[in-house]
Amino acid sequence: MVTKINLTFEEMWEKIMACDRKYDGLFFTAVKTTKIYCRPSCKSRKPKKINVAFYDDMEAVEKAGFRPCKRCQPEIEHSPHDAVVIQIITFLVNHYKQRLTLQDIADQIGLSPYYLERLFKQETNETPRTYLEKIRVDKAAYLLKSTTLTNLEICYEVGFHSTSNFYKAFRSLKNCSPSEYRRELLNAVE
Repeated sequence: MVTKINLTFEEMWEKIMACDRKYDGLFFTAVKTTKIYCRPSCKSRKPKKINVAFYDDMEAVEKAGFRPCKRCQPEIEHSPHDAVVIQIITFLVNHYKQRLTLQDIADQIGLSPYYLERLFKQETNETPRTYLEKIRVDKAAYLLKSTTLTNLEICYEVGFHSTSNFYKAFRSLKNCSPSEYRRELLNAVE
């Protein structure tokens, strides 16, 4: 059973512009003018925003008349564990605001915590915890760019329960503080 991913059009657009591999399999980018669909991480030339539609699953995008990209081959599973990893990532993206333990994720997916963490790390080179942290920082960066919420409000909005963890994670992934990130965005606009 595929669960719909809770991302806005703008968030998905940012993921494809960044060729973000973390979201492969969670949604597909369909280009209306070429009738081709891709993974979010596809390195092909980026289409115009108005020519893009996003689909949650491969069956829907193919039913809409799109064919798979020959470069990123979204129709091919690259590992026998892709489906399980996609389930885990979908759960993390849809529940990033909650206080999650490895046991919570394992219960949802139907695997033991130990096996889930080992499998996830083998496939993504990250633990579910670090992956969740990256999702939260992505969400925080999006909110810094698109809202006037304070850093503290954003910290709690994206699921961090400690401001020090929020600032530490943000700095390690974005190489700046949330305030510096927002300032750089404002300076880039001016």
